[in-house]
Amino acid sequence: MLQIGEKFPNFSVVATVSRDKDKAFETITEESYPGKWKLYFFWPKDFTFVCPTEIAGFGKLNQEFADRDCQILGGSTDSEFVHLAWRNNHEDLRDLPFPMLADIKRDLSGQLGILDPDGGVCQRATFLVDPNNVIQFVYVTAGSVGRNPQEVLRVLDALQTDELCPCNWQKGEETLAV
Repeated sequence: MLQIGEKFPNFSVVATVSRDKDKAFETITEESYPGKWKLYFFWPKDFTFVCPTEIAGFGKLNQEFADRDCQILGGSTDSEFVHLAWRNNHEDLRDLPFPMLADIKRDLSGQLGILDPDGGVCQRATFLVDPNNVIQFVYVTAGSVGRNPQEVLRVLDALQTDELCPCNWQKGEETLAV
């Protein structure tokens, strides 16, 4: 798996960006959001039970990430059509404010090293990537354990301070002196 300090890989995937059939899909690459932080998070499969709770959780915090100049991008190995069907059929996903990446060739997830060797699907992995496309944070949980989007936002705040931040530090609190 790629680690902190490594470049996020080059990629090009189709993403589901809307429920409007005429505007539903868009090609996204590592260069689609120049100068921004990016939060990439991956889940094992659409139409499952833990995944929509996380996706909706990140969706609820989308504006807070945007306020920090960070674009959220979620994805799995499902196709853009499966993503669209899931958005159309799951109340919590209908108005998602961020793209759902369709890594059907498993190229991006393979480059990241997050393909589950047994299931052939993405692990529950999260990457915070700085504006230079360098990975600054990696977070992977077991498939049965959902992530905490608020914690990912806290880590983004800490990374953007460029200071030493102690355990449980929150934005606005004192940082450590060097």
